[in-house]
Amino acid sequence: MNDQGPLVRRHLKIGWWTLCLWLTLGIALEVLHALKLGWYLDVGSETRRFLFTLAHAHGTLLALIHLGYAATLRRLAATKLVRAAGSLLSIASLLLPTGFLLGGVRIYGGDPGPGIFLVPVSALALLTSVLSVALAVTRAPPADGAP
Repeated sequence: MNDQGPLVRRHLKIGWWTLCLWLTLGIALEVLHALKLGWYLDVGSETRRFLFTLAHAHGTLLALIHLGYAATLRRLAATKLVRAAGSLLSIASLLLPTGFLLGGVRIYGGDPGPGIFLVPVSALALLTSVLSVALAVTRAPPADGAP
């Protein structure tokens, strides 16, 4: 492992724990469906179901991205760009699925609640993070003499 051991460990922990959290939410959504709760299944709750599904899907995907980032860190130098990407990824992992989740807790005539305003900000943080890592990988020298 290179000099980024603590950063790798941090993102492995974030990845695995958030994966556990968002998979648990997915199971909870299945339970709501199985119990046929009107608050979740009624026609007027379509927006809520959609937003909760988006929260689960994005949270799970972001957890996997953390694991991929941790694996990628083992090949990259500890630059400011790489470290900033990890911080932005952590922000996006907290705010993006939470924005969807909060947006679905209270809906207004088919429109999401105010929590949805977290989504565009966190999406920008995620895009910046992924772009930063892509640039760092592109600029990194080949490993083990590979072309």
